Amino acid sequence: MNDIKKSPDSPVCYIKGVGEKRAKLLLKLGISTAADLAGHYPRGYIDFNDVTHIADMINNGENYAVKAYVTKKFPPYYGRVNIFKVLVSDGTGEMLITFFNSDYSFSRLKLDNEYCFYGKAAGDFLRKEMHSPVFINAYEPNKLMPKYSLTTGISQGIMSGCIKNVLRDFEFSDNLSEEIRDKYSLIPYDTALRWIHFPENKAQYDKAKYRLTFEELFVLQLGLKSVKNRNKRLSGAKMEAKNTDAFYSSLPFELTGAQKRTINECCLDMQKQVPMNRLLQGDVGSGKTAVAAGAAYFAYLNGFQSTLMAPTEILAKQHYDTLNSFLAPLGVNVALLTGSLTPAKKKEIRSLIASGQVDVAVGTQALIQKSTSFSKLGLVITDEQHRFGVSQRASLTDKGNEPHKLVMSATPIPRTLAMIIYGDLDISILDEMPKGRLPIRTYAVDSSYHDRLYKFILKYVQNGFQAYIVCPLIEEGISEKAAATNYIQSLNNTCLAGIPIGLLHGKMKQSDKDSVMQDFKDNKIKVLVATTVVEVGVDVPNAVIMIIENAEQFGLSQLHQLRGRVGRGTEQSHCILVTDNKNEYTKQRMDIMVCTSDGFEIANEDLKLRGPGDFFGSRQHGLPELKIADIYADLDILRITGQAADEILKNDKHLEKPENSCYLKMINKLFENSPDA
Repeated sequence: MNDIKKSPDSPVCYIKGVGEKRAKLLLKLGISTAADLAGHYPRGYIDFNDVTHIADMINNGENYAVKAYVTKKFPPYYGRVNIFKVLVSDGTGEMLITFFNSDYSFSRLKLDNEYCFYGKAAGDFLRKEMHSPVFINAYEPNKLMPKYSLTTGISQGIMSGCIKNVLRDFEFSDNLSEEIRDKYSLIPYDTALRWIHFPENKAQYDKAKYRLTFEELFVLQLGLKSVKNRNKRLSGAKMEAKNTDAFYSSLPFELTGAQKRTINECCLDMQKQVPMNRLLQGDVGSGKTAVAAGAAYFAYLNGFQSTLMAPTEILAKQHYDTLNSFLAPLGVNVALLTGSLTPAKKKEIRSLIASGQVDVAVGTQALIQKSTSFSKLGLVITDEQHRFGVSQRASLTDKGNEPHKLVMSATPIPRTLAMIIYGDLDISILDEMPKGRLPIRTYAVDSSYHDRLYKFILKYVQNGFQAYIVCPLIEEGISEKAAATNYIQSLNNTCLAGIPIGLLHGKMKQSDKDSVMQDFKDNKIKVLVATTVVEVGVDVPNAVIMIIENAEQFGLSQLHQLRGRVGRGTEQSHCILVTDNKNEYTKQRMDIMVCTSDGFEIANEDLKLRGPGDFFGSRQHGLPELKIADIYADLDILRITGQAADEILKNDKHLEKPENSCYLKMINKLFENSPDA
């Protein structure tokens, strides 16, 4: 048992201060072993080096770090709430500190001792106050206190104590070779763990952050590149040049130059010896489905089947309707396969796909089930593929013999990032909008405009048009921000009372979602109150107003995606961003949305503004969830780790050599969290 306890793989319950009860709580955070606990990195730090004099504190709701002596401890008050007060001074002024129900904190503070306190400023100009601050001894060498993601029952103090114990009692061996550590000037893994949790200064933090970020991105690159190595095989669906004039002449509109160029690129790719591997990027409404139709028609002329997988039934149905309208007149048989079909209908469609009578199969994850097989699959198209996991995409490709792949995405990604995320995919960008599309007019206002906005909606509804109202939350919780379920009730007290209003959110059953969206598409619902589930949704050309509540809650690219739900017809459309947040960062972001309609420009601005943090979110790309690295903020490290991964794979393409077995283990651990749902 002692040997088990010494192993980083030993259960977390063996660590001092954890036990069985806390182990169950830690499991909610994905922590089950000593290694998991050591790898639960801080999400930020309280910097006790950056102190403010008490005299300079302002009661503005901001947090301050104050270095002061305890000059007086008041007698505790015991009642329904136990209150403990101490007076501290730093020579520039005095501050009253109050703790509630925390005898432990009160007893830790000793008269005439100096401490560093951190908390929100309170009180008035006569006396400065601070309630329930965190604090450390002023002589403590670690002036950066870690802040962790927590769960109910685990406080910052408990988490910090458990991590101190695991770092004291365990040693963590290095997975990176000495050669790589020397070449890239990386500190040992064990040292990095200690410094990331409890750095004595910024230099230690920086070295630890670099070391752990390097390892995580190196493993990510190794995993992605080794998967791609398996794809460098000869295509089982090599095609020949065909005349596609019939496709272009049958369309009821003229394709843009970008659409024609991309269809041609796809057709040329599918004539090569290796499978096409192309990423098609284009703003919402740029006409990606028409490109998919052109590529599928080329495959049809060559005697091959195509399939298009979408993340939701709503989107799959929309793609089916569009592809069928484009291709059916040309003799192409298009079928829809989704989970909501009756078992008998699914069986019938699967039989037609297997026998080759279906030329283009459109659907959701029902396409990747074992019971779905193809006669001669030559082209696999995935829409918004970042919503599918790696294994799901591989399952669809495995339905054919090294088929060609076309990936469609409306999420604008700067080209440099796309090259890293999607690796060896060729990239096509639809940088033209179809003729007749008017730019969406975008405005940023505060909540005092609500009455005017509702009258604005009413005017359009009375003229036969429709509107979206997007809220960031589904239901009221601790937050006071707008919630879709309560928002509708509030509309009863406005000029929109009596207007048919629908509700759409992610917790609804798929059949209920489909029903609501169909009613909205059929103009039975005039105003749709929704969460971001409409971000990737049905094309409703009649919807001309998009109101986004608490717009500061969304990333720029997500706001752009939501805005793209309107402006699908010929009528002038409007997007109104509502936020009461007045800080400079929010103002900059809203200004970008008001002034810019180019999704790629918005993506680049988002990247410049945001700093470390979540840009699109790694889970949106079907990538594993990263614990410390940030694909966007750590772009330079990404490039370096890509080179390091190439060096390894150059001599061991599939990581089969014994010295690389540890990398394979790390890859499997990292990718086991890849979003497959």
